[in-house]
Parts: sequence; C-alpha cells; structure tokens
Amino acid sequence: MGFAQAPNVRSTPGTTNGVEMLVPIFAEVFERTGLSKEDIGFWCSGSSDYLAGRAFSFIAAVDAIGAFPPIHESHVEMDAAWALYEAWLKIRMGEVDTALVYGFGKSSAGQLRRVLALQMDPYVVAPLWPDSVSVAGIQARLGLEAGLWSEKDLAEVAARSRADAAGNPAAQVSGTVEVADLLDAPYFADPLRAHDIAPVTDGAAVLVLASAERAADLVDSPAVITGIEHRVDSPALGVRDLTVSPSTVAAGRALDLDGVEVAELHAPFTHQELILRDALGLGEQVRINPSGGVLTGNPMFSAGLARIGEAANRILDGSARKTLAHATSGPVLQQNLVATLEVLS
Repeated sequence: MGFAQAPNVRSTPGTTNGVEMLVPIFAEVFERTGLSKEDIGFWCSGSSDYLAGRAFSFIAAVDAIGAFPPIHESHVEMDAAWALYEAWLKIRMGEVDTALVYGFGKSSAGQLRRVLALQMDPYVVAPLWPDSVSVAGIQARLGLEAGLWSEKDLAEVAARSRADAAGNPAAQVSGTVEVADLLDAPYFADPLRAHDIAPVTDGAAVLVLASAERAADLVDSPAVITGIEHRVDSPALGVRDLTVSPSTVAAGRALDLDGVEVAELHAPFTHQELILRDALGLGEQVRINPSGGVLTGNPMFSAGLARIGEAANRILDGSARKTLAHATSGPVLQQNLVATLEVLS
C-alpha cells in the first residue's frame, strides 16, 4: 500500500542502527496510507550485524518504532526482501491483516568489499578474504570469454541506468553519459570499471503490506503480490557456472511472468543485469529498472526491498498493470527472490 526510501547517499553521519534514516520514512508511509503505529499488526526488518559492526543491531533500530504500543516484531539477517516474504506469509495465514517491513544498512561504516567476504564459504573461501568486487570481476570475465556479453553491453546497461535515475530523487548517481566515454574509463577490477559496480551506499526502505480486503479500503489501486518465490544456489563458487543463475530461473518458472511490463532487478553489477534478464526471459518489451536500479544507489539490506517497492509504485501510480521485482543476497547472485505484482481485480 505504501513505499518510501531514504536518499541513497555515499555516507551519513548517523549511527549504524539506522534510526536516523528510518524515522522520517516511517512518517512518510504513515502519512501516505493514513495508518498509524497502532494499525500495524506485524513488523519485520532486514539488516546485518556484520555490516553494522555490533551484535543485535536490529534491536537498536526498534527505537525508530517506539516502545508503545507493544509490537509483534521479527527480523531476518539478510536483505529486507526476505523480511517481506515473512510478513507476506503472516498475512496469507490470516494471523494479521497489516504489516510493515523495513531494511537499513550503513555500508560506509566499514570496508564493504571486505565485510562481504564473510558471506562466503566459511571453511575454504572466507579465510582468504576474497574481494567481493573481484569475485564479480571473475564472473564478468567468464561471460566475456564465453561471448555472452561485451564490454560495450555492460557500458550500455550503466548508461541507461544513470539516465533513468535522473527521475529518481533518491538516486545516488544519475545523469546522461555516453557509452564511448564509459568505455574510455580505466578498469577498477578488470574487466569491471567503476560504472559497472553499484556504489557504496547508506540507505533504508520501508513498505506497508495489507490483506487485499484491507488494502482496498485504504488505497485506490493497491499493488497485489500475485506470486513470490525464492531459491538458492550453492555457496561453493567452484561448483557453479557463474555465467547463469539457476536459482533465478527456478524462481521465475514457478511464477506467471506473461504480461510483465516493468521489471526492477537487483543487479549490483552491469553484467548481472544481463544474467537476470536471460534467466527470467525478459524481452525487449519489458522496461528494466526505470528507477535506475542499484547501479545508481545500492543500500545494503534494503536495496532488494526497494526493488519491490519501486515495482509496486508502478501499480500504485497507474503506469503499469503487471510488474516484476527481484532481490538477491549472497555472493554473485547466490540467492534470488522473484515477485510479481498486479492491479487488484
């Protein structure tokens, strides 16, 4: 029924518990939906103690909600898109008829590329402290060597994303840029250039869910989640073909993707957008990431939730009748969630 996000910025002076980012966007969605804290049946958040650098960081974030009235609250240690899945199940099971989902991350507090090494295999890979950007560079190189994409293809994704982000006030990076100029830029992690990599971003997002019956009484055109699936691939990079995403393929096949007009894909690297488009069978008729996507702002642990919020906004504002949202977690597209949203019939 309602979605809001904090501005995607390189760094914030606030604490790692996200309270400073969350309070304003909570107020925004309450104003937009006409609800209050007392109307929310279930709260669920997504964040990471590793990113925050403190144990139970999500408990401190509850300060943004307030101590009264007593709340029914849960948390997932990953992107808040998976918190949305938990909240969606609560509503589907009839336990509650409203839920508020939020995610937050202050990536600037540490060395993000190093922190993300902790999500790798803890016995063989993580002790080597692999650089997450360089691991993605290996993935990109495999696709280049196989002829699946070219450096120009990657630059075109970056240029389109930045141009689309010009209409997104929350974007961190935006503007018109020529593909040729991007190709002239130096490598950051060969074959990736800086524009191929989602920027380090501090940010937060919040989304309000309700049962179809409750939503119809509160907003004119709610976005209905008509399907949601998530799958996981092996964490062992050596047993995966990194140029494809079987878990995304499996999640997409479990849903009805016919008629999708807009797709918001959580692709932190330009080549990963190409992998996801192929995995989901998205043709030229589908508009990809009209918000600019995470290449223009990638707040860890809320970027996936924001993809669902952006896809829902296309329904809420009447610009589309069926949209798709995708979220990823783990190294090089290891875990993937896909959801379809439609106009309430």
